[in-house]
Amino acid sequence: MVNIRALDPSASPLDYYGNELRRLREAAGLKQQQLGDIIFCAASLIGQVETTKKIPTRDFSERLDAALGTDGHFSRLVGLVLRSVLPPWFQPFAEMEAKAAYISTYQAQLVYGLLQTPRYARAVLASGLPDDLDDLVAARLDRQRILDRDRPPMVWVVLDEAALYRPIGGREAMREQLAHLLTFRNRRWVKIQVLPFSAGEHASLIGSFSTMRFDGDPDIVYSEDLISGRMTANPDTVKEAALRYAHLQAAALSVEESAALIIRVMEERYGHQPEPDQRGVA
Repeated sequence: MVNIRALDPSASPLDYYGNELRRLREAAGLKQQQLGDIIFCAASLIGQVETTKKIPTRDFSERLDAALGTDGHFSRLVGLVLRSVLPPWFQPFAEMEAKAAYISTYQAQLVYGLLQTPRYARAVLASGLPDDLDDLVAARLDRQRILDRDRPPMVWVVLDEAALYRPIGGREAMREQLAHLLTFRNRRWVKIQVLPFSAGEHASLIGSFSTMRFDGDPDIVYSEDLISGRMTANPDTVKEAALRYAHLQAAALSVEESAALIIRVMEERYGHQPEPDQRGVA
């Protein structure tokens, strides 16, 4: 029997999306099975999205718009839905990140989220043992869409050399991730520098942080602790972060030298060799 649970569209972005899907599907005179046939998915998936039991993907949303003639309605909504999947303490950062004109970040342990591949992101997020891993991965990858806008933000990343050597997801996932970093050499809006081990003690031994600049609004500094994140526009903090970041950039390898190091690590450490747990069979 089809689940026709009443939804409160004001309860959450997902509830609003499900309510809109049901409303517009019925307005088009389509049953769930009929719409599923049009967009090449099971009727059960339509029902699960309509009853908020399943998070819609961007591909699903684009196919809905095409089938129902909704002029990008669901494609716009899905961004809000995916953002709502993020941890509550992280959602404000994701909202500001999407509005920023310039993002500078120092990453001490991991590749910056906007530059992560799907396999790398999945391995990182799985370390937190979440119940909704697929949804979190989809939300992280959706954040990266800001880099494909007609006017993307300028993104400057200082990446600690340690992040190149930590085998997140295994050798193949790391090789893929480092190769992905190299693709940004062709994007004038993204710059990557590596802070080498040889820099020794440096201006942010305390950990990672990001600064976001906006057109017409104060700068914001973001940092994380063990279980949450913190944003501040305090002028003294912003000034201190800018000073520390300038020192990090000065200590880091140039963009060209950084790319050369990434290539060397990718080939020497993550070249096409058997994984350590692969053993020959006698």
